[in-house]
Amino acid sequence: MADGDGLGEAATTAASSPVPTPGLSPPLGWRERLRAGLAGTGASLWFVAGLGLLYALRVPLRLCENLAAVTVFLNSLTPKFYVALTGTSSLISGLIFVFEWWYFHKHGTSFIEQVSVSHLRPLMGGTESISEPGSPSRNRESETSRHNLSECKVWRNPLNLFRGAEYRRYTWVTGKEPLTYYDMNLSAQDHQTFFTCDTDFLRPSDTVMQKAWRERNPPARIKAAYQALELNNDCATAYVLLAEEEATTIVDAERLFKQALKAGETIYRRSQQCQHQSPQHEAQLRRDTNVLVYIKRRLAMCARKLGRIREAVKIMRDLMKEFPPLTMLNIHENLLESLLELQAYADVQAVLAKYDDISLPKSAAICYTAALLKTRTVSDKFSPETASRRGLSTAEINAVEAIHRAVEFNPHVPKYLLEMKSLILPPEHILKRGDSEAIAYAFFHLQHWKRIEGALNLLQCTWEGTFRMIPYPLEKGHLFYPYPSCTETADRELLPTFHHVSVYPKKELPFFIHFTAGLCSSTAMIALLTHQFPEIMGVFAKAFCSEPLDSPGTTVMGENKHYQRQLRFLAPPPSSPDC
Repeated sequence: MADGDGLGEAATTAASSPVPTPGLSPPLGWRERLRAGLAGTGASLWFVAGLGLLYALRVPLRLCENLAAVTVFLNSLTPKFYVALTGTSSLISGLIFVFEWWYFHKHGTSFIEQVSVSHLRPLMGGTESISEPGSPSRNRESETSRHNLSECKVWRNPLNLFRGAEYRRYTWVTGKEPLTYYDMNLSAQDHQTFFTCDTDFLRPSDTVMQKAWRERNPPARIKAAYQALELNNDCATAYVLLAEEEATTIVDAERLFKQALKAGETIYRRSQQCQHQSPQHEAQLRRDTNVLVYIKRRLAMCARKLGRIREAVKIMRDLMKEFPPLTMLNIHENLLESLLELQAYADVQAVLAKYDDISLPKSAAICYTAALLKTRTVSDKFSPETASRRGLSTAEINAVEAIHRAVEFNPHVPKYLLEMKSLILPPEHILKRGDSEAIAYAFFHLQHWKRIEGALNLLQCTWEGTFRMIPYPLEKGHLFYPYPSCTETADRELLPTFHHVSVYPKKELPFFIHFTAGLCSSTAMIALLTHQFPEIMGVFAKAFCSEPLDSPGTTVMGENKHYQRQLRFLAPPPSSPDC
């Protein structure tokens, strides 16, 4: 009865409240209208008020006399002053230009424009256009913002490397850190989500590992893993941490993962028997399932790296059959790469038929693998000259359309496949449609494109044609949503600083970079000319400063000079020495 009364009361309240008409906004009060009008004309009012105040104070401030004094001062300046003035101006504008250039390349925006929009525009009375919650424009903006948030979501790289056996070895050889702090922090959050649960306090070893996953220092994490093994020799997560971070070769990592698999299967069977006892046991089963799937997946990747590709394919297929709900781990992308290495193209097509669906999220691996399969059928006989004479066949058109589809999804990949940009080690997390995803895909799939004769040639001839179909990629796409504008910022956080991040669409230099460059060049040229030709530049400067200023002060000075010439003419000539 209580629920029914509550529902009835809510229905009565909803019926009594006025329902707004769709597409119409409620009328604004006179205060709101006045405030909106004043906000729109704030800058103009300030400007008019300043002019009025200046006109009213023209006599007390003696503007005319001060202007004449300034003219006299400028006429008395030497060329050395102009050299120093223009040189200082050139130096300051040059420093501003260098700073603007550095800030643009680091953050992708102009510092002066950002400060103007963020701080000066509110002071000048500029306001954003306000749309009502029920208006179509607000609905479109909210839909676009939700899509941008989903597009800028960071995903775990399904083909991420091993920290100890691969990333750390790269650091030893080159002295560079391939992983950023932001990337490793995301991995720490993933580990806490996958490998911990609320019942960890029941087992001391899990309590130690819960602290280990939160440690930032790798030696501290490894030390905690050994402490957990001392408390419980069957702690699967401890073996996982040692395999990921302490093992320096893939063989050592595989050995530790096999020990983790043996302990993980035992714990998983034990959790299955107790899963219905309480919600805590269900959470523990989910954690143990994540641990088991992670271990088997990494074992498959070890087998793939050690050349046992068929074994890796079998492990991945068994995982996808045994745990079908865990599609978010993108195990099918690992399977696609292994099948391409086996050149089992029919099996690759079968996997694509299942996962290249309109209802499932896309990735560069899916789109470019589909393009590779269609390219494979025509690439060996493709020739640009022949195609321009006779036109494209149906199979070639399908291949070109598949390439255009893949390039529209991620336009950064072709530069790495065509080796126009150098590759680096892929990060542990990627941003779909971003430069990080392009690096992760090309790092593993470049060899598959090279293996098919003519595939890269067809890609090189056709990939740039995609951009003619999407002249404004940030506003409207062809087969996908508009390209998200947040990829550059996220990729700069995920990729190391020594890598030059690929930006799409290419940004034009801001106005203030051109302005400061022109100002620096012009002032430097004026300073040089003034130093080389001081007399000529002095004449130009005096003419420029004196001619426009036709004030009462200058008129009086002209009359005084005319009067002095008349007195000199009327004066008697000087007496001769002979007289």
